[in-house]
Amino acid sequence: MNYLYIVTGIAVIVSVIANREKTRKAFEIARERVVKIAPAFVAMLVLVSVVLFLVPDEAISCYLGADSSFQALLLASLIGSIILMPGFIAFPLCGILLTKGVLYMVLSAFTTTLMTVGILTSPIEKEYFGARVTIIRNATCFAIAIVVALITGIAFGELF
Repeated sequence: MNYLYIVTGIAVIVSVIANREKTRKAFEIARERVVKIAPAFVAMLVLVSVVLFLVPDEAISCYLGADSSFQALLLASLIGSIILMPGFIAFPLCGILLTKGVLYMVLSAFTTTLMTVGILTSPIEKEYFGARVTIIRNATCFAIAIVVALITGIAFGELF
């Protein structure tokens, strides 16, 4: 991670040397966007934290744990397909779920469907691309997510 900070710092220095005004404008735009997204980010963090607090660890283990791997895979895929959550919330959530005994395969299904399948966003997608394309895209992405999850399960020794 430190390498990323170093590379970013060097890139900013080069940018300032190349064009100080454009760099200042870029920082202003970035600040505005962070301020704009911050309330939604904080609200999502609070919501996820409250849900994780209210749902007992035993329930998470029961429904998403190793004892019911295929059932958990399907449940996580359905949840991921329905809810709308940005990746910067989903990945830390998966880290928490991993510590609670959720399989990598299940986490893979959840995050893949979360990022690719959009049931909540399908009405908007239908307006732009049509119902047929929306259904085909979502069904294909769901199937790919299941395949990716199964491959993840095999790779981590959770299957076979």
